Amino acid sequence: MSEYSLIFTAIAGLILAVGALIFWFAQRKIGAAYAKLQDAQSKWKDSKRVIENERREAFIKLKDEMYRKRKEFEFELKRERLELDRLQSKINGKYENIEKRETQLDDLRREQQQKERALSRHEDTVRANEIKLKNLYDDLISKLEQVGNMSKDEAKQALFDTLDAEVRLSSQKWVQKIEEEARHTAKEKAMDMVVASMQRYTADQVSPHSTGIVHLPNEDMKGRIIGKEGRNIKSLELATGMEFVIGDSPDITISGFNPIRREVARRTLEKLISDGRINPTRIEETVAQCEKEIEEIIEEYGKDAVLECNMQGVHPEITTLLGKLYFRTSFSQNVLQHCKEVGAFARMIAEELGLDGALALRAGLLHDIGKAVTAEVEGPHAQIGADIAKRCGEDPRIVNAIAAHHEEVPFTSIYAPIVVIADTISASRPGARRETLTAYIKRLEKLEEIASTFEGVKKVFALQAGREVRILVEEEQLNDEQALMLARNIARMIEKEMNFPGQIKVNVIREKRAIEYAR
Repeated sequence: MSEYSLIFTAIAGLILAVGALIFWFAQRKIGAAYAKLQDAQSKWKDSKRVIENERREAFIKLKDEMYRKRKEFEFELKRERLELDRLQSKINGKYENIEKRETQLDDLRREQQQKERALSRHEDTVRANEIKLKNLYDDLISKLEQVGNMSKDEAKQALFDTLDAEVRLSSQKWVQKIEEEARHTAKEKAMDMVVASMQRYTADQVSPHSTGIVHLPNEDMKGRIIGKEGRNIKSLELATGMEFVIGDSPDITISGFNPIRREVARRTLEKLISDGRINPTRIEETVAQCEKEIEEIIEEYGKDAVLECNMQGVHPEITTLLGKLYFRTSFSQNVLQHCKEVGAFARMIAEELGLDGALALRAGLLHDIGKAVTAEVEGPHAQIGADIAKRCGEDPRIVNAIAAHHEEVPFTSIYAPIVVIADTISASRPGARRETLTAYIKRLEKLEEIASTFEGVKKVFALQAGREVRILVEEEQLNDEQALMLARNIARMIEKEMNFPGQIKVNVIREKRAIEYAR
């Protein structure tokens, strides 16, 4: 065989072998695929059988549910039918009752018509009788007018006047009795509260106050203070803004409205006298030094007052004004000490009433801050102080209490009258203030003048330093009830025309004396 035949044979054998191998693999795949197909058909049959079973069960359940719902519906329908029958019978019963009531209403309507006809006949009878009575009344009035020699209107007016007088006297007695009971109860409670507050408060009887008098060691010092051609005294007055009054006594009186400047002038003069060097340049230096010292003292007194009262959030301007009050006096009473007392009394009274003691304390302490700037600002110090407090962000109740503590504006809170009471207590306590002789005499004369303006007053005497006004009246002009009314009217007039601490007793005396002599 040739070489090519061998190669061809080999290739043919290789191809047969490869074909046989491919055939074998294909046969295996076909067998596996057929097995899977058989398995899938088996599962499909099983699924179909399961689905058929579930459909059959679902159909059976649906039939059972439909049967149950139908039974329930039949039962509900039967129950509704029974309820309808019951309501129908009830409606029938009500309809029968309505028919009975309509019958009764018809009977009542007929009865009412009969009564109306009877009433109409009765009204005609009454109207006829009224006409007869009116005629008889007119005849009787005419006869009474002839007998009494007085017309009907005159008799009516006389009767009204008599009744009016009796009612006035009776109402006056009743009002006086009620007022006395209310005043007695209120007085007891107020006295307990005020006395308790005063007992809890302790203070010096004499408050510190600055003076405007400087004592000179000798007469030679007086000439040195005046200086050549009065240069020194003119420099002092120009630098301090005060007037220095030099007389025959060994004292120099400092006069001026500003208490701070007056204190600066006093300290300046004392330092100049102690130092001995008195000339215009030294005077200016000393005045500047004293002004600085006074400013420091003012700040110190203001801060001490705030700390003593344990107040928080106080504006620096108010602190400065409180310090200035130390150098201000009112009726010889130190105003800063007076403000502290008013704050303490206001707090105790507020706490007794169950109110905010801290707020009352603050209002009492600040009530006179307007006096610190009265030498610089015109107007009443209460309104000035209220404006300052409002500008510094104080509580509106505190602002009103400051503005109203002399009753110049209406009260808007309970704290305003509390401050008024505390102010009165502090000003009226023994040793707090000194009243000038002129003011004392004017107050007594005013009391006597007010009481003398009333009709029937014979004599008036102001007694007990103005705490009582005793009035003698004409016994022929006034009876006892009119004397009571006179006392009440005089008391009201005094309250309206005068300002005074405490109370004034109005004592009206009416007496009739019968005198005869046995001989």
